[in-house]
Amino acid sequence: MANKASDLAHRLARNAEAVCRHYLGNGRREGRYWMIGDVRNTPGRSMYVRLKGPESGKGAAGKWTDAATGEHGDLLDIIRENCGLIDFVDVATEARRFLSLPQSEPGYTAKRRSAPASTGSPEAARRLFAMAKPISGTLAEAYLRERGITALHENSSLRFHPNCFYRPDAHSPTETWPALIAAVTDLDGAITGAHRTWLDPNGFSEATLGKAPVDTPRRAMGNLLGHAVRFGVARDIMAAGEGIETMQSLKLVLPNMPMAAALSAAHLTAILFPTTLRRLYVACDNDPAGEKALENLVDRASGAGIEALPLMSCLGDFNEDLRHTGIDDLRQQVRVQIAPEDVDRYLCTSASVGGETLPG
Repeated sequence: MANKASDLAHRLARNAEAVCRHYLGNGRREGRYWMIGDVRNTPGRSMYVRLKGPESGKGAAGKWTDAATGEHGDLLDIIRENCGLIDFVDVATEARRFLSLPQSEPGYTAKRRSAPASTGSPEAARRLFAMAKPISGTLAEAYLRERGITALHENSSLRFHPNCFYRPDAHSPTETWPALIAAVTDLDGAITGAHRTWLDPNGFSEATLGKAPVDTPRRAMGNLLGHAVRFGVARDIMAAGEGIETMQSLKLVLPNMPMAAALSAAHLTAILFPTTLRRLYVACDNDPAGEKALENLVDRASGAGIEALPLMSCLGDFNEDLRHTGIDDLRQQVRVQIAPEDVDRYLCTSASVGGETLPG
């Protein structure tokens, strides 16, 4: 019966080539194997999936090995990793959808392959971030470049998932879209949450600014309060703002200043301060919520003995400034707002920071 994980795996194995063509479309068949770069559909030849063979035992169809990493598994693992699914019940649902099986059966008791992580929990966020791949050369990097961010600084908190799970609401069918995945961390660097920006696989347009055409292309999960997406380790001086794109835009002109994206005005107000912090720059979005967050954060910082200075954008936020006025104007705009002693320490004075992705 198909109400067991092994039965689902066997059904998939009987259609191994179809599974590979659907979930590992960047690969190709070579003889009895499907060759691909890795389980996340990266082009290459280090991973091979056996297309023909017995249902179990040595040489079984559907089994795969990544020679570069030593990873191995079956076709259910490919679905899990490729689609960014956390709970096995979701993996089984996707496998059933592919096989056109009923989505529920009496007595369905599929064995989970690992301990489940509660939906939206910090553990689920950590697993999702681990499933994602480095951002270099991906659609996520292209998305940021199209938004004027031509170099990524200290980008280890950013990754890309080619098929990230998306459900519009509890009553809608599951979808998958490529996504920029950002790790939300505490002051010690431990992942407490994750932020997803689903992307349009067809690329950038002024209407969507590269985000997927869905109702809520940005969502966060996990424990967010007080924490942030961090670019660099803050000590005595740092900048904090709302959006990832906002803070990476500032990173173009202040590449060595540690920064944090709190992801919303409410969470910016509550961001935690390092004990060594003595000056905080607040990158304020130009709207009522941003202005209120600035006011509250300045009060909190002052109460903690920290000098708080606003960084005000001309348009909606600093990414909008970057896209519409250019990096030279943004540099001059920031220069007059930071403390004189921080100009030489942090401000990038070159005409261009270049177009390479810098190491995190």
